[in-house]
Formats: sequence, structure tokens, C-alpha cells
Amino acid sequence: MSSVFKALSDPTRRKILALLRDRDMTAGEIAERFDISKPAISKHLDILKEAELVSAEKKGLYRIYSINLTVLQETLSGFMNLFEKENEE
Repeated sequence: MSSVFKALSDPTRRKILALLRDRDMTAGEIAERFDISKPAISKHLDILKEAELVSAEKKGLYRIYSINLTVLQETLSGFMNLFEKENEE
């Protein structure tokens, strides 16, 4: 859960997730939307992959990134359950 919240804590990573919500993209397509270096975008994508918020599929020379909404939904649901259990006690 903490890796997901760490990934979501950065506004650049949240914007990447918003872009991927609309469609799958390559790292280059994602990088075109930002005023930061491609290596910096790659680092952000690595953090999102570690948190399992995005997946990457190799197609030819490119990696196509996709959002994984299931992990986000499960994490947020688990987080909310922490508070519901506290309220029940």
C-alpha cells in the first residue's frame, strides 16, 4: 500500500496516470507532454511500475504503458477499510 501512496504523492506521476486513463502510450508519447527530461519520465514510470499502477508491454522497439486501475481501487478500498474498522470498535 505504501508504494502506491508514494507513487501517487508526486504530481508528475498523477498526470502520467491521467494521460494513461485516456489511452495507452509509449514513454516517448508521455515525455512529449512534459517539460522534463526523458530519463526523468523513465524514473517516474519505474516508480509507477513498482507500485503496479502501470504495466508495460514490449511491442517492437517500444514499450506501451497502460494504467492498472485494479491496484488503485484495491489500495484505496483497503485504506478506507482501515478507518471503517476503527470506527466499529
